[in-house]
Amino acid sequence: MDEVVVARIGKAHGLKGEVTVQVHTDSPEERFVAGAAFVTDPAHRGPLTLRSSRVHNGIYLLAFEEAPDRTAAEGLRGINLLAAADDLVEDDAWYEEDLLGFDVVLEDGTAVGTVKALESREVQDLLVVDGVDGYDVLLPFVEEIVPEVDEDERRIVVTPPPGLLELGRPTDAHSDDVEEA
Repeated sequence: MDEVVVARIGKAHGLKGEVTVQVHTDSPEERFVAGAAFVTDPAHRGPLTLRSSRVHNGIYLLAFEEAPDRTAAEGLRGINLLAAADDLVEDDAWYEEDLLGFDVVLEDGTAVGTVKALESREVQDLLVVDGVDGYDVLLPFVEEIVPEVDEDERRIVVTPPPGLLELGRPTDAHSDDVEEA
């Protein structure tokens, strides 16, 4: 049975063993329930049993039986929580590890770059693309902008609105210089 990352543990929060997590699932309220056990990556750090889950300022905070205080929680940073891929079927769900290294192109085949991360956000996920021009491109991972993900070709076709690809581009400090008379 394949396992997928459903969350990556971040920093400790408070004194009671809570940690922040970067969510990698479309169903956090179904996956993060007290008593749920997670296999971990690295494997020797788990399994971890969920003691509690809550959302604070839009960020999921989880506490585990194995980490009763802040000191123990700090030791969990960077651990991936895994679950069976078919444990909860998520329609049209993509996981970061599925997309890493995919080529990103426009409809006409023009190269945009290569996927280097998938950031889970509250409103929508963002594809982080290592752009061909040497800067990162952030693309909302929504059907209007990402109409096609071709697993066989390891290619993602995007149709960004005008100006979106230029948003993260560094500006040339010399281009705004005006010659003094």
